[in-house]
Amino acid sequence: MGKSSVKANINNKRECTLPLFDGGFFMAKKTTKKAAAKKTTAKKTTAKKTTAKKAAAPKATTKKTAAPKATAKKTAAPKKKTARKPNAAFMKPLNPSKELAEIVGASALPRTEVMKKVWAYIKKNNLQDAKNKRAINADDKLKAVFGGKKQVTMFEMTKLVSNHLK
Repeated sequence: MGKSSVKANINNKRECTLPLFDGGFFMAKKTTKKAAAKKTTAKKTTAKKTTAKKAAAPKATTKKTAAPKATAKKTAAPKKKTARKPNAAFMKPLNPSKELAEIVGASALPRTEVMKKVWAYIKKNNLQDAKNKRAINADDKLKAVFGGKKQVTMFEMTKLVSNHLK
């Protein structure tokens, strides 16, 4: 990593030299007040000399560009992508209870499909609470599934629906 230093005045009382690292971290190094005073007077005299030189003959400035660094690319063997296998526990068909069958149907379905159908029923009948979107307002069919509760959260809903699957 390359280092360069940056000088900064802090409250016009002391001067700090801040080394600048490539990672963007600054490490402050304190200098004493006497040394800072000597440096500021030295700067003033050099500033006068440089302004006199600039007035005498203005020079054309050229920008130095760094040579582009060659980066070595590592060639890795292409990975073989295997087909993702679903978890067998989620894909196991389960039979819904009578109360849940009124919403999702009587046929055996995986748990994921049951939740999709419950959400489709909630969105179709606009049962999601307007202010708190995490809350579900139950109608007559859902009250039977939710154990008589008028309103449940999304997380409670999954727990209560899973009690109706066997």
